[in-house]
Amino acid sequence: MRKPLVMGNWKLNGTKDSTKELATAFAAAANKVKGKVEVAVCAPAILIGTVEANAQGSALLWGSEDCDVHTKGAYTGENSPAMIKEFGSTFAIVGHSERRGYHHESSETVAAKFKAAQEGGLIPVLCIGESEAEFDAGTTMAVCEAELKAVIDLVGIKAFESAVIAYEPIWAIGTGKTATPEIAQGVHQAIRAYLAKFDAEVAASVRILYGGSCNAKTAPELFAQPDIDGGLIGGASLKVPDFTAIIEAALQRA
Repeated sequence: MRKPLVMGNWKLNGTKDSTKELATAFAAAANKVKGKVEVAVCAPAILIGTVEANAQGSALLWGSEDCDVHTKGAYTGENSPAMIKEFGSTFAIVGHSERRGYHHESSETVAAKFKAAQEGGLIPVLCIGESEAEFDAGTTMAVCEAELKAVIDLVGIKAFESAVIAYEPIWAIGTGKTATPEIAQGVHQAIRAYLAKFDAEVAASVRILYGGSCNAKTAPELFAQPDIDGGLIGGASLKVPDFTAIIEAALQRA
């Protein structure tokens, strides 16, 4: 049985004070569902230490919104997996559509970050998903498969034994649009079927989260789907009542 995972992605948001408030509240929420649902937050790198200070010893897990492929050197502004791990991090998001788009990260670059995160002791959360034009053209799975294949080509299918996949249709991120539970389930099921071509056991065990305007209202129906194992939550993870409600929705699946 795949344990549900609810993960917040705070993006470019937060102060020391707001991070303390959110981390404290979510640590308490994670303790309540400990053993049944995993709860995590991925914060801007500069705030990860504040999360650690306020969540250490609780059931809340945390991580970074990105990581670099390098371990050290002349790479101004970057954060290595080792740096991120030192602050108690468990996860590193890689390949978010905003990184692929705004920073022109190719699938090969994302795969390299996936590899670096794992080698640095972190669990990569690989984001995949299609644009609105690609969705309308019916090429959703072609896009998702290509983004998955880049990782498989570099590190092999077994690498997904210690990884998370987040399907985030780009047309639903921050737009208020959400894929219907049926659409989301169909894609999640197809992702699992694609992975099964390489290794059925890995495909059955890997957690696939839904992202893209998942909120307290839409989460219960989404999480009720058999191949949706939780959510990568954006804006709602900055609001204690909303994120707590999403955790409760995941608890119903557990």
